[in-house]
Amino acid sequence: MNFTEEHLDQIICGDCLEIMQKMPDNSIDLVVTSPPYNLKNSTGNGMKDGRGGKWAGAALVNGYSHHNDNMPHEEYVIWQRNCLKEMYRLIKEDGAIFYNHKWRVQDGLLQDRQDIVNSLPVRQIIIWRRKGGINFNPGYFLPTYEVIYLIPKAKFKLAPKANAFGDVWEFGQEMNNQHPAPYPVALIDRIISSTNANIILDPFSGSGTTAVVAKALKRHYIGIELSPEYCELSINRIENNKIHNELSKLKPSSLF
Repeated sequence: MNFTEEHLDQIICGDCLEIMQKMPDNSIDLVVTSPPYNLKNSTGNGMKDGRGGKWAGAALVNGYSHHNDNMPHEEYVIWQRNCLKEMYRLIKEDGAIFYNHKWRVQDGLLQDRQDIVNSLPVRQIIIWRRKGGINFNPGYFLPTYEVIYLIPKAKFKLAPKANAFGDVWEFGQEMNNQHPAPYPVALIDRIISSTNANIILDPFSGSGTTAVVAKALKRHYIGIELSPEYCELSINRIENNKIHNELSKLKPSSLF
C-alpha cells in the first residue's frame, strides 16, 4: 500500500509540500485547492488598518492559524510554484488541477498571478463571481471576482454535459464557517461534479469543504492542512455529515 492509498479519506495535519513529496507520481485524479493569498503583504485593501473585508470580525486581518500570510512576494511565488509542481506531478494523465486565486492591485499595478502559473499548461481561466466585498482604494473599481485556473494534463476531459457550463460562475461567499476564508459548498460541488475524478486532493484543506463535498458525492478525498485547529474543524464537519443537507438546497441546474 503506497502513501496515497494509506491516507485515502483522511485529513493529514502537516506541511503540504513535505507531504506531497511523499506521494507517488500519477496517484491523484483531481486537485481542488485555494492557497492562502498572502493578503497581509498588501499595499491596501484594509488589511493594515483593521477593516479587512466583509467576514465577521474582519477575520482575515488576523490571518491564518499557523501560517504567515505576510511573506515577501518573491518568496511567496517560489513557494506556490513549488506546490503546483508537486500537484502536477501527482495528477494522472487524465487529471487536472483547479487552482483558485485572487488577482489584486499592488503598488498601482495588477498582480494577476502569472508569475506563479506561467510555467504550467493553463487551459482555461474560470471567473468565480462572488459579489459583495469592500473596496478601500479609490484608484480602481470594486473587485467582485476571483479566478480558478484549470491546469490539466493532456488527456483530461470533463464529465458528460459539464462543458455546457460557461466560464463565469456566480456563487456567494461562505459566511457561516469558522475559517477566515472558506470555499462555498456550491463552488466545490460544481468543480467535482464536472469531472469523473475518484481521488481528490486539497493540499490547502482549510475547513475541509473539498473533503466533505467529495464524500457527499461518493468520491475519495485527501486533505492536507497545516493548522491543527482547522484539521479538527474539518474532521468534525466530515463526521457531522451536514453537507448532504447543504447540497440538497442547491439549484437543480448546479448538480448532475
